[in-house]
Amino acid sequence: MYTPTIGIEVHVELKTKRKVFSASTNNYNDPANTNVNEVDFAYPGTLPTLNKEVIDKSLLAALGLNFEITKKMHFDRKNYFYPDLPKGYQITQERTPIGRHGYITLSSGKKITIERMHIEEDTCKSIHEDGRTLLNYNRAGVPLIEIVSDPVITSKEEAMEYLNRLRELLFYLNVSDCKIEEGSMRADVNVSISKTDKLGTKVEVKNIGSIKDVGIAIDYEIKRQQEILDNNGTIEEETRRFDSKTNTTILMRKKEIGNEYRYLPEPDIPYVYITDEEIENTKQKLHMLPDERRRLYIERGISPVNVEKIINNKTLSDYLNKFIDTNIDFRIASNLLLGDISSYLNRKNIKIEDTKLTKETFIEVVNMLESKEINNNNFKTILDDLMETDNNIKEILKSHDISNMDTNALEDIINKVLNDNMESVNDYKNGKTNAAKYLMGMAMKETKGKANPKDVNDMLNYLLNKM
Repeated sequence: MYTPTIGIEVHVELKTKRKVFSASTNNYNDPANTNVNEVDFAYPGTLPTLNKEVIDKSLLAALGLNFEITKKMHFDRKNYFYPDLPKGYQITQERTPIGRHGYITLSSGKKITIERMHIEEDTCKSIHEDGRTLLNYNRAGVPLIEIVSDPVITSKEEAMEYLNRLRELLFYLNVSDCKIEEGSMRADVNVSISKTDKLGTKVEVKNIGSIKDVGIAIDYEIKRQQEILDNNGTIEEETRRFDSKTNTTILMRKKEIGNEYRYLPEPDIPYVYITDEEIENTKQKLHMLPDERRRLYIERGISPVNVEKIINNKTLSDYLNKFIDTNIDFRIASNLLLGDISSYLNRKNIKIEDTKLTKETFIEVVNMLESKEINNNNFKTILDDLMETDNNIKEILKSHDISNMDTNALEDIINKVLNDNMESVNDYKNGKTNAAKYLMGMAMKETKGKANPKDVNDMLNYLLNKM
């Protein structure tokens, strides 16, 4: 039985206004080669200037990932030649990464330990078409953090959850938009297998375009390596790329004996010092992160499925958090946000903060649904008015002729339903409780949904027990 061992290296582009060492704008969506200047092109005589926003966001990410912070840092030059590297070297942090020994906790409770996190600059973006390679310098100098896990992941499921947890944490911290499809979060995986405690020969897989594809690549690579070993072959240390069309990995290059990057301290950037005060001030921003929200939502009765759906939509989660200290039914509140309200927002292509729905009105709606003063059909009827007008809920209900029916009128309607459905009445008398649900539905249909469901249920039970 082979045991897989997996380590993951993640590059995350930081969401800053400017690049890391130049004043050029950092914006993915701008036309190619418009966000560039002499520093990005590596003109002779130009000097890098460190962007403090990069340090601030990197520190926030490092603390969110439970790293030990390096208080005295310097940058290094990583020397290698590649067409997308304008200077012929990359400015990075080899000896003094901003963070060491962090971790992320999975839902199982297992901690995925992280060796280091360092700051560096991105390269140009290469576009291969018609036998040519084009370079977009907009990406040259975009700030990155590289997060390198320890080789402690043992399955594709753990790898995918680790990446999902990492992405949601960095997104909630607002340090990156984490859009894998745009390349602002990129993952390389190292995979080895072994039947003993001794680690096997690792193979690096690059060019993985989604978290789902990470799982597919890991599965394929484990199977490929197992077939080689079962046939008395030898795994070679190499770099492969993932092909999303065939769901396979393809050889890029064999690993050499060692990578000689000739690291040397970057002479044009002074040492960076992070103070205890800066660390403590940054820690104050680490509130209501995903794991804390999960705990709170579970405590308030939201189903695990809805908890994950809410966490995956930060806008709705932020809205729900406005009610953390109120005494409302969070199960009903989450159902509304994920159901009819989300459908409305998607239909209108707007955010919830762009609507007229107030905190007070939302509380009142949830309470009315809980007490059965209104039902879900009533809510669907009044939803547009709730989101688009300043009218209070009583006025909106009245405008749609939704109100508590007169007791005598309600009794007459339910008596008619019972007389028209004596077979169901007899089933109820014989212990078939589902018959009551059917009669309830028929009664609500006769009232055209305008009656208070609680009143209908109470009257129905009263009349059934009298018969």
